[in-house]
Amino acid sequence: MNKRYSLHHIHSADEFTFSPAEYSYFKYGDKSYAEKFAKELFDGFIAKHAELFNTEQEIVVLPSPYMAIPTASNFLCFFFKKHLDMYLFQKGMRSSILSKINRNHTYITDYGNLNFEDRKNLIANDTYYIDKDFLRGKLCIFIDDIKITGSHEYTVNRILNEYNVEADFMFLYYAELMNFDLDPKIENFFNYYAVKNIHHIAEVMGKASFEFNTRIVKYILGLDSGNFDYLTSKVKKEQMDLLLELAISNNYHLIKEYENNINTLTQTELYYGY
Repeated sequence: MNKRYSLHHIHSADEFTFSPAEYSYFKYGDKSYAEKFAKELFDGFIAKHAELFNTEQEIVVLPSPYMAIPTASNFLCFFFKKHLDMYLFQKGMRSSILSKINRNHTYITDYGNLNFEDRKNLIANDTYYIDKDFLRGKLCIFIDDIKITGSHEYTVNRILNEYNVEADFMFLYYAELMNFDLDPKIENFFNYYAVKNIHHIAEVMGKASFEFNTRIVKYILGLDSGNFDYLTSKVKKEQMDLLLELAISNNYHLIKEYENNINTLTQTELYYGY
């Protein structure tokens, strides 16, 4: 089995059944919207596909592939799993298992500005790992926030085929582009709808519901020195300390475009005696 479900369908460039502002905040680390979207996605999915869970199969949920820093979809996946596990508990079934596809490469290119072929070629240069023996015979639910060109689903299916994973697959999306006459760059319309500049970034990072994800880490590391210094002055030092830890964990210190800001973070650490 290889199926797909999406909650919201994008047919127009100016009319949507979800909030672009909420989506934008979600993409830049506001977990409160990840929780909101996950509940909506779960309720919509169960209303259409409850029969899938009339199974003896173990259920595995997986976000979009990442290395060390979670993507926004990872938080969507985490909250989806909470609702799924409560549902399974009420049916007397085993809880789902959280897993992931590991990736070993990252890029600085703004993915939302690319068409299908460019996206496919970009992520084709990556290397991935998935535990096919662990997934064998299970119901695997891949969760992502939005499907625009289908390049990520294409890549995941390619990985599953290369590893000869023998399981059932379900791809879930909070939103999906249905009108292919629309430019794929509409993804960045949603990404930047409410978070357009460094002032908005500082605002999001000041929320109690904020948590770093890949997108915002790359955004900050790519800032010019003026905007980087401004952000540093507006957020907690503990957040910038964590930013450095995350950057190193994802090998961003090996990317030339991020060197200056990582060096600045390192010098700050040394200044405070670490």
